Amino acid sequence: MKVLGLILAGQKGENLGKLTNRRASAAMPVAGKYRAIDFTLSNMVRAGIRKVGVLTQYNPRSLMDHLGSGREWDLDRKNGGLYILQPYVSETSQLWYRGTADAIHQNITVLRRGEEDYVLIGSGDHIYNIDFTPLFKYHLATAADITILTKSSAGYDPAMYGTVKVNENNRITYFVEKDKENPGDMINLGVYFMNKKLMMDILYSTVPNGKYDLVKDIIIPNINSLNIMSYEFSGYWRNIKKSLIEYKKVNMDMLNPDILNELFPPQRKIYTKLKDLAPPKITSTGSVTSSIIADGCIISGRVTNSVLFRNVNVKAGAYVEDSVIMEGSVIEEGAKLVNCILDKNVTIRSEKSYIGYEEPLVFEKWQVV
Repeated sequence: MKVLGLILAGQKGENLGKLTNRRASAAMPVAGKYRAIDFTLSNMVRAGIRKVGVLTQYNPRSLMDHLGSGREWDLDRKNGGLYILQPYVSETSQLWYRGTADAIHQNITVLRRGEEDYVLIGSGDHIYNIDFTPLFKYHLATAADITILTKSSAGYDPAMYGTVKVNENNRITYFVEKDKENPGDMINLGVYFMNKKLMMDILYSTVPNGKYDLVKDIIIPNINSLNIMSYEFSGYWRNIKKSLIEYKKVNMDMLNPDILNELFPPQRKIYTKLKDLAPPKITSTGSVTSSIIADGCIISGRVTNSVLFRNVNVKAGAYVEDSVIMEGSVIEEGAKLVNCILDKNVTIRSEKSYIGYEEPLVFEKWQVV
């Protein structure tokens, strides 16, 4: 089975505030050394997909720098490989992507010229680890037109997600977007698998008529006319762009050994861009409790219940608790941070104290405070 992978990675993620002023949500750092897109991209590669298109739009520099040629995901190859698909000016189009369906339609050449029989569409800002192979087999066995990855809505706010209901055969019979009054029983995880020719036919018949959204304008109106099946996923799954609290929760969840082992099992690796850094160093004045400390960090103060990315320096007398500290940040002597998120290369001056209450305090890139 030949499958084309498409990753939707063009959204800003407005709910993340300052953190996405300079990057797309798919480029958000997660778990010490990863980016959000690493999870969907690694899931596709492990399923044998050797051609992946990443559809970018908003502020893609950080994302493109991270992906490079795709070497870490074994996608720097002569046949297939990694494709960065951005909006472009041509004789026939001068438009930004107007929606998820429009984004794919503007890159229809990738579908038309490829040898693949099927298309797997995923989102670049979802955190999960799955083997897609059983989903492919389920799609064929049920003669589905479209198979959607779903999950029980327990533990999720239905007003923030698309939700579905299924019949006794797992066929989706009801689909609504962010409806708190009449939600479905399961949430849509933003993964769609279908025949490539069907995908192309749908795009050609809808996008030129002003229908630009894959879910609202294509899938939901065709609930009754197409055989749209639900494939239930029972593992850990989160969408980091929903809110600052959700983004921080994802990182804090990594401190739970059960979740950490589920997301990073040896048999289903998550690949990322590698950096040649020394192991983290904890000096004689430093201490670390229930935290993730990435390569290149130097800890001379106290760190508890926190996630520290690469090259973070916590100096003597500093205290960090319940916080996410991104790459290259420095917490100087005697400073105190509780419930904070520091973007890359932030410096917290000596003896300063910052405490977040209902929401974490956020410090933008390169700030000195």
